[in-house]
This record gives sequence, structure tokens and C-alpha cells, in this order.
Amino acid sequence: MKAETPHLTRMKKWYGGALVSSLFMLLLLRYGFMKNPVEESYLMNPFSSNGTNPLEWVRFTAPPALQNPGNASQVISIDAIAFSLFAQRNLSKGEQQSLLTWNLLKNLINHSHALPNGVEAIKEAGSAWNSLMDSIEEEKLGYVNDNSSRKAKEKQCPHFLNKMNATEPESHYKLRVPCGLTQGSSITIIGIPNGLLGDFRIDLTGEALPGEPDPPIILHYNVRLHGDKITEDPVIVQNTWTIAHDWGEEVRCPPPIPEENEKVDELEQCNKLVGKDDNQTIRVHSHGLRLPLMGLQGVKPRRYFPFKQGSLFVATLRVGPEGVQMTVDGKHVTSFAYRETLEPWLVSEVRISGDVKLISVLASGLPTSEDSDHTIDIESLKSVPLSLQRPVDLFIGVFSTANNFKRRMAVRRTWMQYPEVRSGTVVVRFFVGLHKNHIVNDELWNEARTYGDIQLMPFVDYYSLITWKTLAICTFGIEVVSAKFVMKTDDDAFVRLDEVMASLSRINVTHGLLYGLINSDSQPHRSTDSKWFISPEEWSEEKYPPWAHGPGYVVSHDIAKAVYKRFNEVRLKMFKLEDVAMGIWIADMQKDGLEVHYEKEERIFNEGCKDGYVIAHYQGPREMMCLWQKLQETKRARCCGDP
Repeated sequence: MKAETPHLTRMKKWYGGALVSSLFMLLLLRYGFMKNPVEESYLMNPFSSNGTNPLEWVRFTAPPALQNPGNASQVISIDAIAFSLFAQRNLSKGEQQSLLTWNLLKNLINHSHALPNGVEAIKEAGSAWNSLMDSIEEEKLGYVNDNSSRKAKEKQCPHFLNKMNATEPESHYKLRVPCGLTQGSSITIIGIPNGLLGDFRIDLTGEALPGEPDPPIILHYNVRLHGDKITEDPVIVQNTWTIAHDWGEEVRCPPPIPEENEKVDELEQCNKLVGKDDNQTIRVHSHGLRLPLMGLQGVKPRRYFPFKQGSLFVATLRVGPEGVQMTVDGKHVTSFAYRETLEPWLVSEVRISGDVKLISVLASGLPTSEDSDHTIDIESLKSVPLSLQRPVDLFIGVFSTANNFKRRMAVRRTWMQYPEVRSGTVVVRFFVGLHKNHIVNDELWNEARTYGDIQLMPFVDYYSLITWKTLAICTFGIEVVSAKFVMKTDDDAFVRLDEVMASLSRINVTHGLLYGLINSDSQPHRSTDSKWFISPEEWSEEKYPPWAHGPGYVVSHDIAKAVYKRFNEVRLKMFKLEDVAMGIWIADMQKDGLEVHYEKEERIFNEGCKDGYVIAHYQGPREMMCLWQKLQETKRARCCGDP
């Protein structure tokens, strides 16, 4: 077992105290319901005519699996969480702008068991929300004075961290990563395997939940120079660990079966040349000249192992879209695909242990927010205030995670500068779940207050729950702004808004519309190794109904309204692939009599960019800025890298 840190001990004590306080307040609240019903002591949605009392969630109707539970503590726990998420808070009208869908999503409790980690995400959100609200309340009460304010403090989310000549015991080194990792982040380690065996481990760990002694391991990278029980040859073993599921399935390099060497981010899980050193040489002709095998043209290059006892190495773990890549001395060595609920934003610490002399550890490309005091164009980046008098033609909801600060800034500086957005006829909002790290939530809250374009979700952001964000986008588009059309996209997608609007005008369909890159002939992935694995229990049919790929699709008002209505009636099938889920919902509406118009847009590119694009996916902040600049200069949709 791993040693428990003082931080985790404090977290346990805080959580226990918060739970006791919540239970006590819950009893008072229920007593108040009998004596004096709650009147106007809750947050109302200023743009909705049917605002609801968030405290009603305390008296929710449980799904069948929770009716008459044998353990009464489960009900108390859920009630306490509901109370903490939706209780009255001392928030200004400006601060409430980031919570316009918050209270309208109270029925998520009735869907929490339908998707992986739904219950955990809501429970963890309760703890994260309490911590964030406590921090805000302290600031308002003056506990944080000018000398120690956030602006005067050292940056909470640093862009890079480094440690030279670590003074801690060589057998166990830790580097705290305060705001997690994001795509493009990297951890570079310079060291020398030493000691008796030279074996060492690199662990990317998350935060342990209250009551749990050990944190989850998002990546366990184990270098065994002298093999193990399976092989006598040197080997790299990659894996994950959680307290709920223990160790996962090992990914070994070199693999026991070479044919099972799959790819992650278009890179092999294990470089085919990695293996036991083969220093054989062969005799050429009769001259006695001996050459290494690598030196001969047409001869298969020799195998090598990237780590050697007593030899210096420079190893870099880099976060990619699909997994973590390891390069050693400039050569790609391994790839490891993310596993469900174990995502890079969860990483809070790098742990290095074993027989290795560390020379340097550097974490770079870390997620960091932009200091608004030094943002020259800040006024042009703030969202246009909503108005009941101004009709909204299109509402765009953007999927984003809490620590994707740079991606959101890139979107604000590029396609959110279209005249339609600045005039308010098109409204754009980022939909962001809470983070398990209070520092990230603090930064996110300040960003939301500054720009006014973030909608916070009452759950922790797991990839398996992105369908909940689709529900939230439909909710905002119907209940908050009542838009003619509702669009979903991602924070790494560049949207040519002028072309989207022109296409909707040309199509001239206002009811039953699904516009996007339609896939009408797709099957569920049945391989358990697939990132998109779907079991027969999740979807029993051989094919999916038509659906539109996730980088960007548009539905008409009536479809979004039906989604919101069925969500509240607990009639929606929850499906973890959000774009397919929308297709499933529309197919069900079609069975109920809706006339559906599927409009395929071939210029939406699901993977990357091609000239003439309407939407280009997988674009980093630099690519986004480049695409915007090209549009402004040439008035043509040209991809970056082109002359």
C-alpha cells in the first residue's frame, strides 16, 4: 500500500465534517418544508419562464434501481449531495450567468446509473462545489486581503515545472502537477538506471477520493532491465490501477505476440525495434571485415532496448489525443491508450521510484489560464450579454474540459469573432464539468466571471459522460435563448460560422433537421480494446441509426426541445457516445412520427483539416490562430502548412 499524505488526511477530515454539516442542514431543511415552504431563496434562471426550485432535487423520484433501497445511508448520501449542489449561495447576478443550466439539469440524478461513473461524477462534484463555494465566500467576506489576493500570488497553474538535482531520496521522487495535464503536455526525465537491478517506475497519479487510501494511477510505466516472471529479457510494462478495479491489463513492450502491436495516435504501442540488444556482427566476403547488422543495406536493423544500466537517458512522456507517448533519446518507444475514467486532466502528481539516479525532471506545456490583467483585447473577448428582445438564430455549445484554458482562449480569438457572434444573433457557450482539483476550479470560476461564456455542469468531467453535455446544450438552446437551431462542437474544432449559416439558409429546413457529417452505415465496436467499445447490453442491434460526427452538427429547435422534454420525462436512452446518442434519439422521434431531414455536409472533416473546410477538427491553439489569419487575409478556407 502507498503511504498516505497529510493532504489526503486533511481532505478526509474536511469531507467528514462537510458531510455531517450537510446532514444537519438537510434535517433543518426538511423541517422547514413542513413549517415554512421555501419561497424565493434559490437561484432562478433569469432567461427562463419556468424556473424551478433546485432544492426539489432533495425530494427526487429515484430510478427503479434505487427504489426502497436496503441501505438507508445511500438515500441520505444522495440527499446531502443534492443539497450541497443546489442550496442557496451568495452569488451575484453576474456570477449566476455561468449557472443558467445548472438547476435545469437536476434530473441527472435519475439518469446517473445509466452511464459509467455517473454516480461518482455527481458525488465528486458535490465535494468540488463545496470547496469552490467556500473559497468564493471567503474572498467576499474579506478573508483574502489585497496583499495575498490571487492576482498578487504566484501563478496557480504554471506553464512548466522543473526540478534539477533532486534532493529527495532517489528511491522515491514526487513532482506535484497542480492543474493536471492536457493534450500537448509533456514530462521529461533525465536519469541513469543504477543500483542492483536498474529497474524503475514512473507513475502518473490522480487524487485519492475521500476515504480511499491510495490515488488512481493513470499510467504506470515500469522498466524491468532483467525481465520478470514472464520473460528473462528486458521489458517495459504499462498499466493502470484504481481501488475499484485493481490493476488493469498489462501492455508489454516488446509484446508477447508481435502481431498484437496496435497503434495509438498513429504510433505503435511498442516500437518494433525494441527488444533485447542484438550486437551481432557478420563477416563480409573473405577480407575479415566485420560490420554491424545495421550497417548493411537490406538487412533488418538490429533490436535495442532504450534503457541501460549505468547509461544516461532522456525520456519524454507526451500527452496525445488518444494516449500517452514515450520517446527515449529522441526515438519513439511506446504508446499507451487512455482507459475509461483515467484521463490526463486527472493527473496530479508524477512519482518516480526504483533504481534510478535522477538528474532532472521537467513538466512543460501544462494547462494555464491567461492573466486577464495582461490581456490587451479583453473587452472584445467577453461575451455579448443575452437579451430577451434579440432573437437568436443559432446557439453553439462547445465541449471543453476545465483545464483547457488555452483552447478556449483560441476559440475566443478566432471564430467567436465572427460578426454574427459579436452582434448576438449567434450565441456561443463553453460547457465545462467541474474538476477534482480545487485550484483548477478556482481558475475556471475566475475565467467564467471574466468572459461570461462558460456554463458549469453539476458533475465532474469524465469522457464517459459527455452525453450529459449534449443534454445541457439542448437545454440552454431551448430554455435560455430559444434558438432556431442548436449546434454542438468541440474546443479543438475550427468552425467557419459564415458557411454554417449559409448552409442552413440554403437548406431552408426548420423542422426535423440534422445537419452535419452524417454516417448512415456504422456498426458498434465490439472489440474490448477499442476506445469506442460498445457491449451488446449497451446496444444490441447490428447497426446504429444515422448520426452526425461529433466535431460539429446542428439540430433544429423542435429536435432540441424534444430532447429536453424527454430528458425530464426520463425517456431518453443514455448512450456514452454522444454523437451516436443524438442519432438514436432522433430515430426514436422518427418512430413517433417526426419527419426527419438528414443533411450531409461533406466539408466537415472529422480528423484534421482539408482546404475548403466548414469545420476542421483536432486543431490546437496555434493552428486555430493560423486558420483565422488565413481566412482574414485570403478570404479562403486554406489549411495551415499550405503555401
